[in-house]
Parts: sequence; structure tokens; C-alpha cells
Amino acid sequence: MERMELMAPAGNFESLQAALDNGADSVYFGVEQLNMRARASINFTIDDLAEIVERCEAKKVRTYLTLNTIIYDHDLSLIKHLLTKAKEAGVTAVIASDQAVIASARSMGIDIHISTQLNITNVETVKFYSLFAETMVLSRELSLRQVKKITEQIQKENITGPSGKPVKIEIFGHGALCMAVSGKCYLSLHSHNSSANRGACKQNCRKKYTVIDQESGFEFEIDNEYMMSPKDLCTINFLDEVMEAGVQVLKIEGRGRAPEYVATVTRAYREAIDAWYEGTYSEEKVEKWMEELSTVYNRGFWSGYYLGQKMGEWSKTSGSQATQKKVYVGKGMHYFPKAGIAEFQIEAYDIKKGDRILVTGPTTGAKEFDLDEMFVNDAAAEKASKGDSCTIKLPFRVRLSDKLYKLVEA
Repeated sequence: MERMELMAPAGNFESLQAALDNGADSVYFGVEQLNMRARASINFTIDDLAEIVERCEAKKVRTYLTLNTIIYDHDLSLIKHLLTKAKEAGVTAVIASDQAVIASARSMGIDIHISTQLNITNVETVKFYSLFAETMVLSRELSLRQVKKITEQIQKENITGPSGKPVKIEIFGHGALCMAVSGKCYLSLHSHNSSANRGACKQNCRKKYTVIDQESGFEFEIDNEYMMSPKDLCTINFLDEVMEAGVQVLKIEGRGRAPEYVATVTRAYREAIDAWYEGTYSEEKVEKWMEELSTVYNRGFWSGYYLGQKMGEWSKTSGSQATQKKVYVGKGMHYFPKAGIAEFQIEAYDIKKGDRILVTGPTTGAKEFDLDEMFVNDAAAEKASKGDSCTIKLPFRVRLSDKLYKLVEA
């Protein structure tokens, strides 16, 4: 069996580069509308496809275009246009759930991955979609025992995709979970006429609610838990069980997340997967990875349904529980390649020696480092303040589009 593939999210070029720099084997992304993060992230445009593929091919990273929303008749011409452009650009595969997309992609000779929105829960459904697809994302509600049974049947019965190779099974390994079965929720549609199944979720479930008795008018507030907002999925602490279940593609959720989230999560799971193959996966390493994952956006962690829980574990607070946050400091101005020195203009908060620093940009991705030395207005300094020109020796190129942040405790 091939080594497990680590798939990372990309909502923009910053996140794409962060995924490439931190060990992703593949990336998935949306273009324009008709993907499940149509509003939640800054999506790429059709014109970006060539650059996405070029950057990824340079790192031998596979590219997956998401076209996995509900499709209406008026969308069909756009679907065919997007698929045509994807094929021209050399996109590796399309992630789809609607049969119109599946049929169109198949007729064009484009590889297909079946999205979690199709809610595959048994091997007979795998057999059906194997007529069209090479890879399938299983329902998020399955346990690892159920996943393993499916992967074993694929091997036993030699269930193959159109290429003649055994079907690959993919699962979500980390990130946000929806309270609804495989993401099929209608709350946002009912409340705001904004369909989650068209990539326009308003995230009603993440809010606090007051319950009212219609007969007496009595009200009470659910103040101990956000009863529709699950904690984030995390599998790194039982990744050995995931591997042994025969999963071949591990997917990180987060196309709406910041580039430092993509960098941190991708790097942690890259190290964990490699450690399993090397025989060095251990509790000590898991503790370190969990600490790193806690520094970026999360609602708390739980194991999803993989270990057999019947009910969700709900968030106790609104928003992120990350242990650190970024504070905007300034912007990149120039890079002197021979000296390896970057110049920044400080526009907001101070930075000082010893700070943890983050630089992000469309080509730079997300780079973190400890500030050991800097110069302010051409003189060695302990601190740089608003209005200062600051230079720092860095091993990577800094560009005019780059932003400078410092990382602080949340």
C-alpha cells in the first residue's frame, strides 16, 4: 500500500504556500463559487488555476479542485466551463458530490474524488461510485472500526476505480466539524436564505441561544455549552489507529483559516505521519504536537465519531480557544538577497528582541521565527516602534505584499 497522503486546505495563495512549505502531499481549493467555502474564505479565481498548478507541480504536490455543492440547472454551463479550465491547467482531480459534476468530469477524462457530502457509509456505495471515482471521502460519522471494514473489503474484493487501481479511502483528520450529518444543514437557509449546501453557511450553530417555553413564556439560557457547536476534530493522538484502519488520504479542514493555521497543522501531521512510518510515533511526540495545534485556531479538540462516541462534544465558548494570537506590526519593504536582510516598516505595535514573529504573504506563505537581532534606522536595537524602519536577517525572501506580525498569548 502507498504511503498515506496528507491533504491540506488552501483558501488563498498565502495558505497554499504554507501548505507547500510544510509537507503537504496534496492541496484542495475552491475557484469562484460552487464549492463548500464559497463565502467563508477568499477563493481563487479561474485565472489563478495555472499558477496554483505550477507552484504545486514544482513541489510534486497534487491539486484538487472542489466543486462539491448542490448544483442547479443554471449552474451547469459554469460547471462545464470550470472543468474545462481545470483540465487545461492540469488540475489532478475534482472533488464532487453532484452527479452532474461527476458525469461531466468523467466525460472529460478528469479524475474524480467523491466528496463527504455524498455521505458514503458502506462498501456497496463504494462499489457504485468506483465506476466514476478513484478516491472517496467517507462519512464523518463513521467509526474507525467501520472505516477499517470498508478498506478491508476494497482489498478483498479488489474494488477498483476507472484507472484499474484499488479505490483509495480518505477521511477528515483535523479541523471544524458540523453538527449535521456530513455537513447537510439547513439552519442557515431557513434563517438567512443562505444555503450551507451552496457554500454560504452563516454558522448559526456556533452561537449561544435562549430557549423559550411557548406556553408559559419562561426563558432559560444554555450557558454551559454551545449545544450545536462541536469541538474541532483532532486525530493526531490516535493517528496510529487511523493508519491501521487502512486510510490512505488524511484531509485537514480549513480553507477559511489563516496561513499560520495551515502551516502549523500541516507541519504537525506531516511529522506525525512520518514518525509512524519510521517507528518513532510516541506519547511524548503527541504531547508536543497537541501543544503546537493548540496555538492556532481551534474550538477545543475531540476525536469525532472515530472512537465510537455517540454524542458530540460541544464547545463551551464562542470562537477560538487558541493559546496564541497574532498582532499586526508592519509590512515588508525590501529584501537584500546577498546579505539575507529584510526591511520592514513598523506601522502599529512595537516589536522587541525575544518576540516570536510571523511573516505572511502570497508567495512567502507563513514563516515564524524568534527575533534574536534587529537594526532600527541602521543601528542595533532592542525594540522597534511605530514609524521605524527595521531590518532583520532572514533566510527567506520578503516582498512588498508581506505582512509582519508578532505572536502573543491569547
